[in-house]
This record gives sequence, C-alpha cells and structure tokens, in this order.
Amino acid sequence: MRSQLVGERTRVVNRIHKVLEDANIQLGAVASDILGLSGREMIEALIAGEQNIETMAQMARRRMRAKLPQLRLALEGRVSEHHRFLLQMLLEQYDGIDSQIGRLTERIERVCIPLAPAIEKIVEIPGYDQTSAQNVVAEIGTDMSRFPSDDHLCSWATICPGNHPSAGKQTSGRTVKGNRWLKAALCQSAWAAARMKGSYFGAQFHRLAGRRGKKRAVIAVAHAQLKVIYHLLSSDQSYKDLGDDYFLKLNARRAARCHRKVLESMGYTVIPPGTSEAA
Repeated sequence: MRSQLVGERTRVVNRIHKVLEDANIQLGAVASDILGLSGREMIEALIAGEQNIETMAQMARRRMRAKLPQLRLALEGRVSEHHRFLLQMLLEQYDGIDSQIGRLTERIERVCIPLAPAIEKIVEIPGYDQTSAQNVVAEIGTDMSRFPSDDHLCSWATICPGNHPSAGKQTSGRTVKGNRWLKAALCQSAWAAARMKGSYFGAQFHRLAGRRGKKRAVIAVAHAQLKVIYHLLSSDQSYKDLGDDYFLKLNARRAARCHRKVLESMGYTVIPPGTSEAA
C-alpha cells in the first residue's frame, strides 16, 4: 500500500507541474524539487496572489540562490484564479497523501522490529535502503528453508529469464508476470545499484547493457541481488562486495587480448610482460 501511495504522490506532483506550465511558470526547469522548501514557498505565494517576481525569487534558499537570474525568468507567467484554485487543491491532496505515507511508515517500522536483523543484512547490498529492504522482506519473508535453492526463489519471484525452447532453439527469454510489488522493489534497487560506482552490480550492469540492453541488464542485476539476499538470510554471513574489477580479474587474459588489439589498432606496440623489446 505504501508503494501505491508513493506512486499517487508522484502523480500529484506531475499534475502540479502541468498546472504551473499552463500558467507559463517554469519552476521545474530551475528547481529539482518544486515542492522543496523554496519551491513550496513560491507556489504558496502564487496561490496567495503574489505577482512580484523579485519577491518570489528572494524566497530561494541555499543552492537555489545561485540560480536567481534563471529563477526570475522561470517565474514570469500569467497565473489566473483557476490556476490558484487547482494548485491549492493539489497541494492539499499532496499533503494528505504525504501524511498517510508517514503514518503507514511508522506502522511498518513497528511491525518490522522482529525482522530488523534480516533488513539490516539486505540494506548492506548496494542499491538497497530501509524501504526497499522492508518491501522485499514483506514479500519473501525471512525463512529461506521454504525454497530449495536460490534458483527456486528467483523462479518464484519471476525475476529470471523465461525458458521457452522450440525444436531445440530458445525462442524467448522474456520474464513472466508475477508478484508486481516484489518485482518493482527488486528492479528499483537494481537500477540504484547500476548507478553506483565501485560495486560489482554496477560493473555487471554496464557489462551487459551494451550488448543486451539496459532493461535486460537490470533484470540480470535484480536476479543476482535476489540470490545474494537468499544466501544472506540463509546464513550468518554479511555482504561482501566483489568489486567493480571482478570481471576483469575473472577474464584477465581475454581482457588483455582485447585491450592489446585496441592499442595495436591505434598504432601502439604492445610488449607482453617477461619479453624484451629487442625480442
């Protein structure tokens, strides 16, 4: 339910964006979060009928003050009474949803107290935070003995490639539909891990994305992360990252040949270790 509320809150923010753009207010082009401290105060000033651009621009705080010239241009618009009405209604809707998310989060925190050790283990995995770890534990539980292996867990979660052979050929590797809440939590964490530098999962994503596409690469990362979760919850071990150079070390000779060919194609002479230049 929390995921649904978060999605609804995002849709309300998008509606606020559209109302502002309809009034030719380009606040979203300057502020990364239009409902942050500065953006919220400016929108409330617009609702109250404020028309002085300089007065609203001076409401900018912290890093946004460096964007005052762009902010003055972004606040030049024509805000009608109907725009003010819609903005007020959407802000009230946003605050209501935000309050529900806060209450639900407090409830989840209390319920998850017995599950804290498992959640803390999952949070150690790159890409996971408290919320995503809670979402995964809520769907798969903490007792991994119900799954014979990590592959069974991934199959149950439908986060592994499909197996559709025909006449000895693989016709499709598309994943099947399953628990959408679990799959959403896994994929969201996989996307976060893909953007993290220095981690094994980031290296895995970039290794696959170039030849398989980003979506398939994310599914592969989510699949690998779910396997890690299985083993963490099945033992007393803690997570240890293999590092972003794992694949280079795993295929050192292949990587050396590949880099050597690239350098030679650029006109360089590559001398392998242990050989002399004269030889």
